[in-house]
Order: sequence, then structure tokens, then C-alpha cells
Amino acid sequence: VRAQGDIYQVVADVSQFEPPDIVVTTSNCHVAIQAEKVAEDGTVCDTFTHKCQLPDGTDPLSVSCTLTEAGMLVITARRR
Repeated sequence: VRAQGDIYQVVADVSQFEPPDIVVTTSNCHVAIQAEKVAEDGTVCDTFTHKCQLPDGTDPLSVSCTLTEAGMLVITARRR
């Protein structure tokens, strides 16, 4: 988690996954990133999981995420 002014950011490299394969959830100031690549035969061939806790004072309703063209997932949250 990086702090920049009143904004916190979490950055994860998910470039090996397609956007529909990536799921981001939040709960009680925790952020979870899960991604799963499924082969044509239905087997899971790659997974990614990352969980982190946002710092105290984070507004849980301000959490948003963006996927860059380079495959970097940027999750942003504001301080209250």
C-alpha cells in the first residue's frame, strides 16, 4: 500500500490474465485480488491471489480500480 497525500494505492501486476479473469473485492477495509486463467480443457493453469488491509481512516466507499494497458491493476482509496 502506497500513500500519496490523501490517496492510498495498491498496485498488482496481473498482465498474464485477461480482464474478465480478474476479480477485486473489498470487505471491512480489506482488498482481495483474485485471478484465474483456465485452459481450453477446463483446467486451471495459472492463479494469482493477493490480500491487503487498507490503513485506518480509509473511506471504504471510495475504493476503485483501474487496469492499465500494461496489465497493472491499480486500486485507489481515499482517506476520510
